[in-house]
Amino acid sequence: MEFVDQLNRTVTFTKTPTRIVSLVPSQTELLVDLGLQKNIIGITKFCVHPNDLREEKVIVGGTKQVNFEKIKSLKPDIIICNKEENTEEMVLQLESIAPVWVSDIATISESIQMIFQLGKVFEVAEKALEIVSNIKSKWENFKEYIKDFPPKKVLYLIWKKPYMAAGRRTFIDCLLTENNFENICTEVSSRYPKVKPEDFLKADLILLSTEPYPFNKGDVIALAAEFETEVKLVDGEFFSWYGSRLMYAFDYFKTLR
Repeated sequence: MEFVDQLNRTVTFTKTPTRIVSLVPSQTELLVDLGLQKNIIGITKFCVHPNDLREEKVIVGGTKQVNFEKIKSLKPDIIICNKEENTEEMVLQLESIAPVWVSDIATISESIQMIFQLGKVFEVAEKALEIVSNIKSKWENFKEYIKDFPPKKVLYLIWKKPYMAAGRRTFIDCLLTENNFENICTEVSSRYPKVKPEDFLKADLILLSTEPYPFNKGDVIALAAEFETEVKLVDGEFFSWYGSRLMYAFDYFKTLR
């Protein structure tokens, strides 16, 4: 059995994989929603959905560093990775343990493609179609909802000390566009650039993400006072988690306007 992942790599299996190690939190959530929770044997410490998953699965590390021996001992049939969240060095080493399927997602369409592809890999295509249909329905409804809202220039912060923002060619940037937000960082070369003091002054709205840096209400108050600009705390999972999280993201986005 051969499948092509989102890096156009051919991934070969002798049978449908039933023992899964997932090193991508948002795709771990998707696997559960595909009905594969019992097949997941290893996850990262950041795989927090569903809430009790870390109590029943083996935690093999984070997204950038893992315990390769622990993964090997689990005897997985497949290891799920992502181009951005995991490193190329990790993937190369993991390939000596089991076939590695890598996603590469910067748009909603690529997320939908990933859901369909994993549906085929695990022979749960019908469930994948159900999830995709739900996402597309919510997406179309949101497009109609947001069309008459005026655009706003937005700075989306993901880190502090130094301040860093989501830039172009990111999934966050794609979802900002869907919200009729104009990302002021789209012209820079880095996907996650450091923020300059003048960038704060360009924005009509500053969004503080709850992840990867855990911005809080205190940060909102401090930045709003410093720059006299509208500042909002937003749930980072809805802006950066691709996969089945999109079934709920568009309802959340309606609360931001």
